[in-house]
Amino acid sequence: MARRESINMIDTFSEFKDLKSIDKTTLMNVMEEAFRNVLAKMFGTDKNFDVIINPDKGDFEIYRNREVVSDDELENPNTEVSLSEARKIDEDYEIGEEFTDTVDFLSFGRRAILTLRQTLSSKILDLQKDGLYRRYSEMVGQVVSGELYQVWKNEMLLLDEDGNELYLPKTEQIPSDFYRKGDSVKAVVTLVENNNGNPKIFVSRTSPVFLERLFELEIPEIQEGLITVKRVARIPGERAKVAVESYDERIDPVGACVGVKGSRIHGIVRELRNENIDVINYTANSSLFIQRALNPAKISSIRLNEEEKKAEVYLHTDEVSLAIGKGGTNIKLASQLTGYVLDVFREIDEEETEDIYLDEFDDEIEKWVIDALKAIGCDTAKSVLAIPKEELMSRADLKEETVNEIMTILKAEFEEE
Repeated sequence: MARRESINMIDTFSEFKDLKSIDKTTLMNVMEEAFRNVLAKMFGTDKNFDVIINPDKGDFEIYRNREVVSDDELENPNTEVSLSEARKIDEDYEIGEEFTDTVDFLSFGRRAILTLRQTLSSKILDLQKDGLYRRYSEMVGQVVSGELYQVWKNEMLLLDEDGNELYLPKTEQIPSDFYRKGDSVKAVVTLVENNNGNPKIFVSRTSPVFLERLFELEIPEIQEGLITVKRVARIPGERAKVAVESYDERIDPVGACVGVKGSRIHGIVRELRNENIDVINYTANSSLFIQRALNPAKISSIRLNEEEKKAEVYLHTDEVSLAIGKGGTNIKLASQLTGYVLDVFREIDEEETEDIYLDEFDDEIEKWVIDALKAIGCDTAKSVLAIPKEELMSRADLKEETVNEIMTILKAEFEEE
């Protein structure tokens, strides 16, 4: 029995001494504390014991220090040893001297050994959890890779290279993401919770920070600090706008990020499931920044309200739909990127002076229909009539009978004139 327990103890040390996340000094302190807890329970105190841990060898030594007393004065065998007993070891011992002998921990029995293993396991687990929490708390905002282990309805479970669990919620996945078990998944660390000492790590693929970090990883000039990513706006899996700035006048930041024929940005686009990425030059000039953010639309003029962070943007008729973009994506991203609420207005040319704003038809056309048409850049009667019926149905998401009714109302207005 003693032999088997001895082997178990060695196995225990082998398990603990190889833990990468715990430094040697901490490990030694934890082990010594565990031994002392058991000794204190058995003898009432551990103060007269010396515990020496050898983590490299995977073993330990325990020494007990006792005072030599006369045979008839022995009261506490744990802190005292009789003179006759001490002289069996060395005849030179005298009363009052300190007597030190080796303690065979394995002789304390199976219960003591089991208690020690349980104590050690509990303390090591606590240390691992604390180390994991601290490690990943410092990694918030960094890109990590994990192997897909399991897919649930609301999240995916990834395992990092050390087997730690990373959670990728459904809301943080790109809509077109598709992975199989065992696939490697990249994401950015966004949140580390610590509920009752149990850390839970959350990662994201939809965060603007993820796109920013991918730029830093893929573009050498950003790694070297010659170019910096100033702002990022994303509609995950669809489109993104990234504003960059160069600290070297000789470097074109947009060209450096995109590369020849998009060679540099291609890897980022592929990682983001073909997300369309617009890279623009950052500027502190708000008007110019808004103009660049609304690319590819060409703006005629801008009226800024700095206090309310609003901007009125005026464009020619054929530029309005470009500014707004499919489903409003372009203007939404431009607003996120610049920090301004953008209102688009259509400039009416002289030859279009006979045109009529849709708002004037609110007694014949429902407001939600007018709003739907204005959302795709059609704020006048002629701008609506200029678009084919099928395209109008698709872009404004309107039924055929609704579009027919609108066309009839608008055409009648001009026929009357």
